[in-house]
Amino acid sequence: MSKVWRIARECYALLGIPKNTTTHTEKLVSSAGAFIGVLTVYAVSSWYLSNLGALLMLASMGATAVLLFAVPHGALSQPWAVVGGHVVSAIVGVTCQLVIPNLFWAAALSVGVAVAAMYYLRCIHPPGGATALAAVIGGPELHALGYAYVVTPVLINAVNLVVAAVVFNGFFAWRRYPAHWSHIGSTSQPQPRAGIALTQEDLAAAMERLNTYVDISTEELVELMELASEHAQEHVTHPQTLAQGSFYSNGEVGKRWCVRQIIKIENPEQATTGRVAYKTIAGGDGSDSGLCTPEAFREWARFEVVKQNGRWVKRQHVEPARCSA
Repeated sequence: MSKVWRIARECYALLGIPKNTTTHTEKLVSSAGAFIGVLTVYAVSSWYLSNLGALLMLASMGATAVLLFAVPHGALSQPWAVVGGHVVSAIVGVTCQLVIPNLFWAAALSVGVAVAAMYYLRCIHPPGGATALAAVIGGPELHALGYAYVVTPVLINAVNLVVAAVVFNGFFAWRRYPAHWSHIGSTSQPQPRAGIALTQEDLAAAMERLNTYVDISTEELVELMELASEHAQEHVTHPQTLAQGSFYSNGEVGKRWCVRQIIKIENPEQATTGRVAYKTIAGGDGSDSGLCTPEAFREWARFEVVKQNGRWVKRQHVEPARCSA
C-alpha cells in the first residue's frame, strides 16, 4: 500500500495538482463572485455587439473574472494588471489587424507583442492575450469598431469587473480587493522568539489560515525561504561607515521591513553625540523622517542597499586593489 501511495504522490507532483487549502465557504464565494462578474460583462458586451462579438468578449473577460474572484490577492488580479493589461492588448490587437493584412501573422503577432507590452508596462494579465486575439479574428463587426474597440467594450468591461470585485469582495474581510486593502487595519502579530525556526508545517498551516487561493505551493515557499536564508547569510554585519545620501535597510521582513536614506549627517565618528537625519523611502510604520545618533542608526541598519531594476538589493562593496611593491 505504501508503494501505491508513493506512486500516487509522484503522479500528483508530475501533474501539478496542488493541495487544497481553502474552505468550502471560500470556494462558494468565489463561484458566486465569478457569476456576478460575468453577468455584468455579458450585459455590457451584448449591448454594443452581436452574439458573436459578445461571446468573444466573454472569452477574455470570463478568464479575468476567474482571477478577480478566485485569486483576488494575486499579482495578476490587481486593478492595474486587469485594466492596463486589457487596454494595452486591445490597442496592440487593433493595430495588428489594421496594418498586417495576413490574418495568420496578425493573430500571432498581436498576442506576442501584447505580452511584451504588458511586461514593460508592468500589467501582465493572461486574459489580455485573448483580448488582443479577438481584435484580429473577431470578424467584420469587431473590425468596424477600429480603436473604439479599446473603449467599448474592452475598457468598460474591465472597469466593470474591477468595480464588481471591489464591491463583492469587500463584504468578506479576508478577501478585500485590491490586495492592498486587505492589509489595512490588520494588527501586527507578535515577533517570533529568537531560536525558533519556521518549518514546512508552519508554512502549510499559514497558507491554510489565509483561506484564499495562493498561486504558490508550500514546497516553493520552503525553497524561497532556503534561498532567502542563504542570501541573508552573505552579509550579516552592520554598516560601520555611514554616508550622506546613501540608503540602508533594517533587513526585516513583512511590515517591519524598512529602507531609510540619510539626508544629513553631522559628526558621524561621534557615536553618541553626532546626529543623523534620515527619511523613510520604503516600508516602515508611516513615519517619513527622523533624527538619531550614528550609533542608534548603525544598530538599526543591517546593510546598505541600492535600487536595481525596481527592487532594493544589498550593495556590494568592492575592496580597493592593493599595489605590490
